[in-house]
Amino acid sequence: MTSIDRRSVLLAGLSAATTGLLAACQSNRPNTPSLLSPTGSQVARTEKLRGGTGTVHRLGLTAAPATLELGGGTTVRSWAYNGQAPGKEIRISAGDTLAAELSNRLPARTTTSIHWHGLALRCDMDGVPPVTQTAVPSGAGFTYRFIADTPGTYFFHPHVGVQLDRGLYAPLIVEDPDEPLSYDDEWVVVLDDWLDGVAGTPEDAFAELRQGMAGTGTGGSGDSSGHDMGHMGEMNASPTAPAPSDSGMPMGYMLMGATSELLGGDAGDVKYPYHLVNGRVPTDPAVYTGKPGRRVRLRVINAGGDTAYRVALGGHRLTITHTDGYPVEHRQADGLLIGMGERYDVLVTLGDGVFPLVALAEGKNAGGMALVRTGPGRTPEPTVRPAELDGMIMGASRLRAADGVRLEARKPDRVHRVELTGGMGAYDWAINGKRFDMALPTANPLLVEEGQRVRLDFVNSTDMWHPMHLHGHTYQLGATGPRKDTTIVLPRKQVSVVFDADNPGQWMLHCHNAYHGEAGMMALLAYQA
Repeated sequence: MTSIDRRSVLLAGLSAATTGLLAACQSNRPNTPSLLSPTGSQVARTEKLRGGTGTVHRLGLTAAPATLELGGGTTVRSWAYNGQAPGKEIRISAGDTLAAELSNRLPARTTTSIHWHGLALRCDMDGVPPVTQTAVPSGAGFTYRFIADTPGTYFFHPHVGVQLDRGLYAPLIVEDPDEPLSYDDEWVVVLDDWLDGVAGTPEDAFAELRQGMAGTGTGGSGDSSGHDMGHMGEMNASPTAPAPSDSGMPMGYMLMGATSELLGGDAGDVKYPYHLVNGRVPTDPAVYTGKPGRRVRLRVINAGGDTAYRVALGGHRLTITHTDGYPVEHRQADGLLIGMGERYDVLVTLGDGVFPLVALAEGKNAGGMALVRTGPGRTPEPTVRPAELDGMIMGASRLRAADGVRLEARKPDRVHRVELTGGMGAYDWAINGKRFDMALPTANPLLVEEGQRVRLDFVNSTDMWHPMHLHGHTYQLGATGPRKDTTIVLPRKQVSVVFDADNPGQWMLHCHNAYHGEAGMMALLAYQA
């Protein structure tokens, strides 16, 4: 059992050129239990118990600057994996081993990593500097190798700064060799809010946001909500770059007056010039071509930084089958509400014609669009709003876990209150009133022990919604709700989730709003040695 005294070393990194792994940190405060190392024997033991098929998929992922074509003649300079965004889909079977070699070719002094979002994988491959590894410096590389034993829809992205809000993301599909669903085809749909290379960079946006509302000249302290919803005719207006402030810093990234009843008030923090579906703007959309009557499985991923999407396919109803990789009791709906980091699988039987798949940026008077084409017909306008967007919109709170994945009833051995705190006034987002400190990552961990049933009570004390993501585990909403790794917690509401502590190591728990997480709404959930 490995433990390292933080009095002598805080971040003991192994060689980035060889293993690149970071040894565990132990709190220097008296009477704090030692923590299991992300690289310790328990992690290796758990990985061995996953078994696996023995099949290894090897691939290279180069993170580098790229010129991206978003459609309609719109090109931007951003960062991407292997020159495209979304990155090329990875598809493997459950039990296979993925060996992905990351090569960092980003600008000098830019570190990065890859987090495999939603996977219950070995802790030392989770891609979270400085907790599970040292960040990969520019010009260096790191190989992620792990067994992916749970079928589902996942994706991957960096876990450094606000790099998620650039073009560094791609789908990861883990297929079920005993797939119980019956369908004719699949379509992976990746949603994203985009500003990089159009209106500065995500780092510019974060620099403005962290000044708080007073620092941007808007005044006020606290909630930024308003009630000017605008109208759909204003969707996808031509983007304009923020004007420079007196200090020379671009201003105007902060979004004011974005409200949503579905999200309980304030819809988001950031103005985005574009909303993309599979990397395309709505004036030149991505197109799925099929045949009438065919049954298609849509795997919908929200890879955005600050936007929840209301998703509907014009002229169709959706049958929801999975969320965050896990099956649910099938429910029909007109549309979905999907927060950042969430994924939904749905089945749809295609009609005859041309149909818009619209991702409405919830509360932001904008949106993205793709097309489903099964026959002749006119292309819908980019600002189209199908009637289904105003129909039954399904979120996770209305779903139930399928029988095969529902957790057995059990009294929790450990309960943690996870209070979400902060606001727009000072941009001081935090958990339990404490901003996460990257220099002292193990200072205030939420402690669990292997084998325990753990309950997390998310208590949202803020005026904004937060998609709360737990690494390395899948929790259940309440007693019978769906199994998920990311869930929306509405303002002034509480959501309780339970999970079994069966994947030892040190794991991040954070808001998947890229800017809230970077501002400090993160905590470490750590296994006691």
